[in-house]
Amino acid sequence: MTVMSNKTVIDADNPEWTDADFGRAKPASQLPDDIAAFFPKTRGQQKAPTKIPLSIRLSPEVVDHYKATGPGWQARIDDVLKKAAGL
Repeated sequence: MTVMSNKTVIDADNPEWTDADFGRAKPASQLPDDIAAFFPKTRGQQKAPTKIPLSIRLSPEVVDHYKATGPGWQARIDDVLKKAAGL
């Protein structure tokens, strides 16, 4: 078994930021478009959750059927349940 060391690793190519470094830093929203294009777009948190997280047991056949329809399969199950409930 390898023993891990508690020593701080100092990387000369990537030194720890100083207060001056943080002072010069700019938010990612100010990056030029050609550089920003390399970073993936991510969604933020919902402003207000529209659905309730829930655990439910379904038969394997039902899950396999809906998963085979591709992305959005859980939303399609939700649509079927709403229709069956008359909502």
